Amino acid sequence: MTPNLLDHDADALAALFASMGEKPFRARQVLRWMHQRGAASFEDMSDIAKDLRAKLAQGARIEAPAVVGDDTAPDGTRKWLVKVDGANAVECVFIPETDRGTLCVSSQAGCTLDCAFCSTGKQGFNRNLATAEIIGQLWMANRLLQPIREAASPRPVTNVVMMGMGEPMLNLDAVIPALRLMLDDNAYGLSRRRVTVSTSGVVPGMDRLRDECPVALAVSLHAPNDALRDELVPVNRKYPIRELLAACNRYLERAPRDFVTFEYVMLDGVNDSDAHARELVAIASQVKCKYNLIPFNPFPQSAFRRSPAERIRAFARVLQRAGLTVTTRKTRGDGIDAACGQLAGDVADRTRRSSRVIPVRELSA
Repeated sequence: MTPNLLDHDADALAALFASMGEKPFRARQVLRWMHQRGAASFEDMSDIAKDLRAKLAQGARIEAPAVVGDDTAPDGTRKWLVKVDGANAVECVFIPETDRGTLCVSSQAGCTLDCAFCSTGKQGFNRNLATAEIIGQLWMANRLLQPIREAASPRPVTNVVMMGMGEPMLNLDAVIPALRLMLDDNAYGLSRRRVTVSTSGVVPGMDRLRDECPVALAVSLHAPNDALRDELVPVNRKYPIRELLAACNRYLERAPRDFVTFEYVMLDGVNDSDAHARELVAIASQVKCKYNLIPFNPFPQSAFRRSPAERIRAFARVLQRAGLTVTTRKTRGDGIDAACGQLAGDVADRTRRSSRVIPVRELSA
């Protein structure tokens, strides 16, 4: 099969062009056409020589995942279901704000980590996404949100969060090239502070990302002690909180921000007491951080309930009185199952849970 140019960051694309006998600036031109102007065809690349366009048309392709579902919530949140192969589709979500547009991107079809409160984990895991399938979500979103644009015009997506389906740290071979494209001035030109990777606490991946492509870091904490976190976030049994905090401090040595964001889903009667909040204060004494409280977003067969609004406010007050920065995430897109923890997509589960196959809707384009 011909190479998909969306799979290539700048260095890989330059190497591919060199193997074709082409100069590096040609690779940069194509990079700009693909990612800045959203070109899907080599014929659209008007300032590239016709013979090169013909060569590329015969020996390469530009192919992003196909959109098979498109829903918009009353608050403007937009969710796409994108087909990645004959058996799998994943979801990505655009969240518009007055001063920014944030795209939540998936990195895997399903997830291996099975966090207790997350819909994605309940469907099991099928496979990692390729770089083209990750960056293709951003490429696709910019095209659909602003179909016709000049290279110099602002792109709708100003921020990217790797908080969609999957654990990014378990797919870094594909995630890191995608991140490099997000940061590349010849592609999307986002600052490292505007690109955030979220992890449930996969320590080796955190160390690798720190060394190869440090961007803003969010950690799905969700519990203040190992006993409770072992139940809510099973990866904690392998990388307990002490090891996780040490990895956070190592990451901060190279991070674009001087703090880690700890995500904390608020589960009624489970992790939302004042005593739990005081334990989080103790954690904050060990690593520079801010807390983002996330009202739980329900999904079918979930055993949890969202903490009442007053309980969330009281919990936040405990943290604020200790001098910590605390935000409470505004729930967006829950009417179309696009809120945090609700992304499920359509995945034929081929893992050890294969006895419980998730139904796959018709994916023919």
